[in-house]
Amino acid sequence: MTFQLSQMTSSWPCPVKLNLFLQFIGQRKDGYHLLQSYFQLLDFGDTLQITPTQTSDITFSCDQPALGGQDNLVVKAAKRLQQETGCQLGAKLHLEKKSPVGGGVGGGSSDCATALVTLNHLWNTQLSLEKLAEIGVSLGADVPIFIHGRSAFVEGIGEEITPYEVPEAYFLVIQPPCHVATGEIFSNPLLTRNSKAITIRDLKSLGLPFDGFNTMQQLVTEHYQPVKQALEWLQQHSGNARMTGSGSSLFSVFDNLEEASKIAALCEPSWLTFVARGVNQSRLHQKLGYNV
Repeated sequence: MTFQLSQMTSSWPCPVKLNLFLQFIGQRKDGYHLLQSYFQLLDFGDTLQITPTQTSDITFSCDQPALGGQDNLVVKAAKRLQQETGCQLGAKLHLEKKSPVGGGVGGGSSDCATALVTLNHLWNTQLSLEKLAEIGVSLGADVPIFIHGRSAFVEGIGEEITPYEVPEAYFLVIQPPCHVATGEIFSNPLLTRNSKAITIRDLKSLGLPFDGFNTMQQLVTEHYQPVKQALEWLQQHSGNARMTGSGSSLFSVFDNLEEASKIAALCEPSWLTFVARGVNQSRLHQKLGYNV
């Protein structure tokens, strides 16, 4: 059977995530932190448009020009897939960016994962999700979770993934106009790196998704006043407000869309704000028909 390459343009979702809890239990000799977290996928994110080509050229653009360079993870993902498989096909790639940049929601990692998973499908390179995740972790520690496409308990540096379902709630996510220098937070000697490890059996006791914690939150709010002020505001409107990843995005959890939208309408105009539903399976994998 001969594979026929479709050269039509198609659009693919790049769902973002929230860390419902996040802690560090150690640090490797190469500097990577050993984490434990629950990654909650959302039905919100960027969109990657792909037009496969018969030539091997990879071209890339973004509706935010500052992100449109050849060092974007989308480009790196496409070229790595070519290298790993010997594929001689190429693609025209265009990214529509909706997720917060540098906000701790994994937007860039999700874009990268969507490029790997979808080009693997469109180019018919036939790599398993496990193999794609091996490629992905070399591009970013958060990439594998998006490749596997399930909300999950995550350990190691982000590559040890155990799918685990929690109730699908609604989330209000805000990002104040503030960029957190992640490297500075990770290198801060006051960052807690020796938290007591938990097991997957302990997840129920954390009360996810409504309860949780983030061991980076105190350091970030001490050093970044806009994040501290936005968090205090969100806590006044919802008792479960907390930070995701290394910030600067913050979130609160709600039972229904109406309550989340009501608080969203009160947010400061300068904040990037969105409401999304938590999902246990990625919209990308649903579209591709993965039974994961």
